[in-house]
Amino acid sequence: MHGPAERIDMPVEGMSCAACAGRIERTLASRPGVASANVNFATKVATVIFDPGSTNASALAEAVRTLGFTPHVPVRDVPQATDMQAAAERARRDSWRNLVLASILSIPVVVIAMSHGTIGWLDGAWAPWAQLALTAPVLFWAGRGFFRSAWKGVLQGSANMDTLVALGSSAAFTGSVVSLLWPGVMASAPGVHAVHPSRPDLYFEAAASIITLILLGKHLEARATARTSEAIGRLAGLEPARAVVLRDGGEDDVLVTAIRVGDRVLVKPGSRVPIDGTVLEGSSSVDESMLTGESIPSEKQRGSEVFAGTLNTTGAMVIDVTRVGGETALRRIIRLVEEAQGSKAPIARLADRVSAVFVPAVLVIAAATALGWWLLGPAEDRLSMALTTSISVLIVACPCALGLATPTAIMVGTGKGADHGILIRSGAALEAAHDLDVIVLDKTGTITQGRPGLERVHAMPGWDAEKVLGASASVERQSEHPVAGAIVRAALDRGLPLDEVRDFRLSVGGGVEGRVNGVEVMVGSQAWLETRGVRISQHEAASEGARRGATPVFVAADGVEVGLLEVVDPPKPGSKEAVSELRALGLQVRMLTGDRTETARTIAEQVGIVDVDAEVRPQDKAARIDALRRGGVHVAMVGDGINDAPALAVADVGIAIGTGADVAMAASDITIMRGDLGAIAQAVRLSRQTMRTIRQNLFWAFFYNALGIPLAAGLLHPWTGWLLSPMFASAAMAMSSVCVVGNSLRLRRTRIGREVSA
Repeated sequence: MHGPAERIDMPVEGMSCAACAGRIERTLASRPGVASANVNFATKVATVIFDPGSTNASALAEAVRTLGFTPHVPVRDVPQATDMQAAAERARRDSWRNLVLASILSIPVVVIAMSHGTIGWLDGAWAPWAQLALTAPVLFWAGRGFFRSAWKGVLQGSANMDTLVALGSSAAFTGSVVSLLWPGVMASAPGVHAVHPSRPDLYFEAAASIITLILLGKHLEARATARTSEAIGRLAGLEPARAVVLRDGGEDDVLVTAIRVGDRVLVKPGSRVPIDGTVLEGSSSVDESMLTGESIPSEKQRGSEVFAGTLNTTGAMVIDVTRVGGETALRRIIRLVEEAQGSKAPIARLADRVSAVFVPAVLVIAAATALGWWLLGPAEDRLSMALTTSISVLIVACPCALGLATPTAIMVGTGKGADHGILIRSGAALEAAHDLDVIVLDKTGTITQGRPGLERVHAMPGWDAEKVLGASASVERQSEHPVAGAIVRAALDRGLPLDEVRDFRLSVGGGVEGRVNGVEVMVGSQAWLETRGVRISQHEAASEGARRGATPVFVAADGVEVGLLEVVDPPKPGSKEAVSELRALGLQVRMLTGDRTETARTIAEQVGIVDVDAEVRPQDKAARIDALRRGGVHVAMVGDGINDAPALAVADVGIAIGTGADVAMAASDITIMRGDLGAIAQAVRLSRQTMRTIRQNLFWAFFYNALGIPLAAGLLHPWTGWLLSPMFASAAMAMSSVCVVGNSLRLRRTRIGREVSA
């Protein structure tokens, strides 16, 4: 690896089944410099992680193009959804044109064939020739894509769904032409032309209907699949194209792409925020439901953060731009959803393994079917039966439904999660959440509000409360911990000056220290200060505060204890109900925190948690999670702080509260974009419902082929007389894919839990 790996999500046109996706995936994975390649048949997107020093996007696209597919290299900083939608729209238009042409020409072919002489004027000698004239353009113009793809597959030494369609339809067409030109060569199959047993055996209607019905299935499948990615489309559509920038005393209407960090942007009532930034002037209510799933508008004032895509409702604001382009929260959310929808769940490997061998196996079965009927069928019908059954096998066995079973459900599931402010990073995370046994919750910022307030200040002799608070706030000003914020806010509210700090150092999960006016000030937990040689004496005051739910923060100056701060962080509204919901789902709920045992137990009792593991150092949190996993249970860790990141990474599923630190979100598998713990139960329910849908899809895909192939091969014909004609086989194959996608779309209408309370 010559440098940091790069990732591209490349839309690919021309895939017809999971076998195509597998072939592209294997080709890309074999290219020099490619670390991993994943091709999603449902989204028609190839995701490649590669070494930019060894290859590039153009070379990868060329590798795909040599296989006979059409890749589209994504444009940097443009959401993948834009490329996907453009490719999907082109495919939809093409499929619609071909479907209309095939339908117009196929209907009279089927009417002539099905009339069986009951309509006199359709029974003339011209009728078979009309069928031939109408069927040829259906196959070789409307259906040319199947033959082109099949031929490219032959040149590459592989087979796919188009191979089956091309073989089946061309066999029916060729057999019909032979019967028309040389009557008597092929006898009629039983039950096919019972009205006219001596009529030449023609399958023009089967050849035409095979192409038409599969084109119909593909068109319906494309429309339905497009609906599964609506979440990305909605998110991408929230980003305004233009914004008003304040420059040189005036207002400039500019493209959003021209905005830079440090610019000042005016956001008027009723317009969307174009970038991420901080409010400089004005106040307003902002609808952030697209980010958090929270329906209640958030009040914004000077110093508040605002995010791209959110809707300003009541007042005008001037925003100081802090993030633009691909770095905004909206773009990062879109990227997370894209990555999740393009990923594979472990359960998809089963379908991948089957699809890899399915098409060659079907060709063997079709050949065996034809040979079997030729050798064992009635002498007068054996040629016709061999042709009919082998064509039906080729058509009915197309593995489209199998290839769509998993990715469509993942797309809908992750999209629904995004609508509720639940960002699921991958299909593997979605599947892992289904198997959870234990939910481990951090306390500060997860169970509690994460915006604590200073309740009391205790000062040792020789120090007063204001001096203790001022020195503590001066050092804590350099920290992003919620407790540090409470101390700094309290000092500012009391008008205390904050002094300059030198030699600032942070001990994650322990405390902070620095030199203030020549004095070495340390602020942190009792355990941390004691490891630094500080003797703590205010045990009783700390214990009394902890029993009230306060977190004790000790202060030392030049190695001597000088004070104690009591910081109170009450539980979030709804935390108790959320814990109850998780238990109702059969999950064990535990608390894991670095806070004092008395404080932790007080908060735990308030929300209904029994199992509490307190006074755990940050470096030990991951070890506690790993110990639970080694005990044979599947564990989710929920946290929002920097000190939670290692534990989030170790857990089977790491869940970050989105109001917390970026590093925690980066280490997580699932991000809750609002602070509501109830969303965790929603995520678990969504995972379970998605996995149930995937299993249903896989069952029906396998069941369809297990039932359809023997029926198409005519195994039941000797006892029941049942024979699946090629026309009905093609209709069944097309509808099976639509049914799988439709079943996945049902996820959009399912409830995953209680709504966020007002």
